[in-house]
Amino acid sequence: MAERSTAAVDVADNSGDEPLTAKADQSTADGVAQNPELDTDSNEAQGSGGTDGGRGKASPPELHSGHKLARRYRLEECVTRLDGFSSWRAVDEKLRRAVGVHILPADHARARSVLAAARSSALLGDPRFVQVLDAVEENDLVYVVHEWLPDATELGTLLAAGPLEPHDAYQMVSQVSSAMAAAHREGLAHLRLNPNAVLRASTGQWRIRGLAVNAALRGISSDTPQRTDTEAIGALLYAALTQRWPYENDAYGLSGLPKDIGLIAPDQVRAGIHRGLSELAMRALANDGATASRHESPCTTPEELVKAIGEMPRIRPPEPAFAAPPEYQRTTYQQGTYGRPAPHPGATQQLTTPPPPLQSRTGKALKWAVSALLIAALGLGSWQLADALMHQDGKSEDTPSSQPTDDGDKGKDAAKPSAPIEIQHAQEYVAKGGAQHPGDVSKTYDNSTSTYWKTSTFLEGPSLAPYKPGVGIVYDLGSAKELATASIGLRYPGDHTTVELYAADSLTPASLDSMDRIGSVTTTGTTATVKVSKKVKSQYVLVWLTAVPKSGPDPEAYSQDGYKQAITEVKFRG
Repeated sequence: MAERSTAAVDVADNSGDEPLTAKADQSTADGVAQNPELDTDSNEAQGSGGTDGGRGKASPPELHSGHKLARRYRLEECVTRLDGFSSWRAVDEKLRRAVGVHILPADHARARSVLAAARSSALLGDPRFVQVLDAVEENDLVYVVHEWLPDATELGTLLAAGPLEPHDAYQMVSQVSSAMAAAHREGLAHLRLNPNAVLRASTGQWRIRGLAVNAALRGISSDTPQRTDTEAIGALLYAALTQRWPYENDAYGLSGLPKDIGLIAPDQVRAGIHRGLSELAMRALANDGATASRHESPCTTPEELVKAIGEMPRIRPPEPAFAAPPEYQRTTYQQGTYGRPAPHPGATQQLTTPPPPLQSRTGKALKWAVSALLIAALGLGSWQLADALMHQDGKSEDTPSSQPTDDGDKGKDAAKPSAPIEIQHAQEYVAKGGAQHPGDVSKTYDNSTSTYWKTSTFLEGPSLAPYKPGVGIVYDLGSAKELATASIGLRYPGDHTTVELYAADSLTPASLDSMDRIGSVTTTGTTATVKVSKKVKSQYVLVWLTAVPKSGPDPEAYSQDGYKQAITEVKFRG
């Protein structure tokens, strides 16, 4: 097996040491469990993992709950105190929201590298990563402020209940690999990917925290950052499939592999594991060709992992379970009382004697009259049929052979009226490069045409191909729906705007190739109406712009001419 990466050794070789965590009261531990946002690695060793020779020279600053940074961030609870720095849950009093804060002295040996890593991560702006909101040096302190996700759950916490289902494991490795491939294209590495750094939001989206920052806090570096992160993704998939950590030491609440047997495939650890995912984990973990016996080449970069996932058959979500219908209740009827339930045994029921049949002369006359009318009707119908057959050859070829005879046939084959589909959630999708304006995505379904999400301004166009395959937003419809049309309101007319629709399998699809294209349209106006070209049920729909018009300077956001577009309002109908 290949030599383990720096990140793997940092965990496995020190898992038995006592971490330097804050133990002032039990509320600290409770806060970590309820808010899995800060990196509280329970396996971090005292003085471990640094390429700078260990701990920073400075002592941790004396901070306490209620302390305020920049007259804005009020510290609430210390969740980690380790290796010269501390991590806190805090409140941004200006925006009235919870945030996470890493704090270390300004003269700490890693202070400069932490600031640089935080600012680089913030520039990426990819919503698949927990966002860095602020990175400041002030009053002999360096602190990094980032998102706090109270509704997210760590992968380690999910695995405490058992391994993931194949579809969930597939979604996790797809989204994490795609996100890390995008980060490496921008020159950023994580180097600390572990079950505590990968979170699943309540929407089902997987997000990664601590990009570049967690490694900088601990002084971790790697000569082969892509291989290190790829191996870490393989370890995450291995753990998701087996509920075991793929090394000999226990870590992150997971049992390690038995000693002296080496790295074995996940489908040899637990029965019933998806064979394709098992091979994928081995291709990422064994980068020295140990998977050659399975005739699969190793994956040494996240980009190679994304490609390997794209070549796999898509793993569909399990079919929803439906409740069994109630047992049929047989009802017993008595002769002569049809339509009424039988009386209880021993009960007396009064029967009504039917009237005697009509045998009078009037009754007989009525019968003869009815018979005569039936005979006449049959004769008339036969004559009309014969007449139609005789004159059939004289009809024009342009005359339809059949026409509706009354209003009852009209609309029989007409399409059912479409119904509006409510959008539950949405997120910008980044296929290449940086994001556009992820914070404005909700403005595209707020029932207001005066608000919008906009693209960047491109110097060449209208096709976005010179820069990226496209830009767009994935919409969550709440459950699988059969889509009929999509109406996309646009801010800028002129030239042409090309809009494509894709049926996606999550809010963060692995790639465009993993989705089904279900419609497209090109327009020069301010409304793009896309009719779905193939019937498919999907919970997630990607609205994808591949060409945008040339527009003049926008006083609200732009200072130069260029190619750009903005989406004001999106409406789906099914």
